[in-house]
Amino acid sequence: MHNIYVNARFLSQPITGVQRFAIEISRQLKKIDNSISFLAPRNIIHHDLAHDLKAEICGRFSGHLWEQIEMPYYLRKNGQPLLLCLANTAPLYYHNKVVTIHDVAFERFSQSFSWQFRLFYKFLIPRLLKSSPSLVTVSEFSRSEISEIYNYDINKIMVAHNAVNEKFNPVITNDHDEYILAVSSLNYQKNFHMLVKAFNCLKSQNVKLYIIGVFNKNFAATSLIQDIEKNDKIILKGRLDDSELISLYSNALCFVFPSLYEGFGIPPLEAQACGCPVIVSDTASLPEVYGNSALYCYPHSEEDIAEKISRLIKDKGLQNDLRIKGFENVKRFSWETSAKKILNMMRQYDEDCTNS
Repeated sequence: MHNIYVNARFLSQPITGVQRFAIEISRQLKKIDNSISFLAPRNIIHHDLAHDLKAEICGRFSGHLWEQIEMPYYLRKNGQPLLLCLANTAPLYYHNKVVTIHDVAFERFSQSFSWQFRLFYKFLIPRLLKSSPSLVTVSEFSRSEISEIYNYDINKIMVAHNAVNEKFNPVITNDHDEYILAVSSLNYQKNFHMLVKAFNCLKSQNVKLYIIGVFNKNFAATSLIQDIEKNDKIILKGRLDDSELISLYSNALCFVFPSLYEGFGIPPLEAQACGCPVIVSDTASLPEVYGNSALYCYPHSEEDIAEKISRLIKDKGLQNDLRIKGFENVKRFSWETSAKKILNMMRQYDEDCTNS
């Protein structure tokens, strides 16, 4: 087996679901095989993780310039090793690679993204697929989507699920108001605009809605902030660290995730790990990931979302049932298992290349 490099550009990016996958898979890969190398640009923001991974820094650029020019140049100078890319992007003209595509939301919900983001990804992804002999994705739903949209051989796409870090466990406190919790990036397909409308339909005046998330410059602007500011029971908390998130997950009445499109959807799984009953939409990958462990809502109906929230926060028996089923559902997913699947795939790919 030749040496494997991991594209660690994610060390320079804020954490969303894509970066979470890259971080956790990388941690597991380092545990399984300490010889794996991690290559990063200079503008690292996750310094402790970079230290743990023993990341090598190369080049002077950052972002796409680093990924498309400096990283492949470095790899070619060092024998063209097999490269693993975990976060949706990869160097176009470096062919000895395995690429992870999490979803194709920019194709299905273009209104969620800025025109610059759409333009770049519509250029990048089809060309990336042409230069990638095999792919990783995070659900059977995404596997089908990628194959259908790009006419890519479905048999060359392997599923390695997301999971939850073991630190996500219940931490019960009594210092919070009664609240409903929502966590995600604040772009269109996450459907927070409908959640806000649904919350405004609720008759209870004693419950708050906490929204955890920030706007990304690559996501198209919406009127969501203005809608949130109209109701003093809706509190936008921005980006929080994991310890703050765990506390909020653990003490919420319920967690609501009315997304219109998800390749996997990690936040409800984190909520389940913390003992929080969850409501998710009945679309995309979510029924695949959550099975009978969640209460489902129709994401295009504020009335249905409101009804499901109202039902869950009033029904203690349903809350307890979903908590138990949630704990069981979390056990289905493991970062270690997913990392081993990816590593075995890469070893097989390397062996096939050696023998061809």
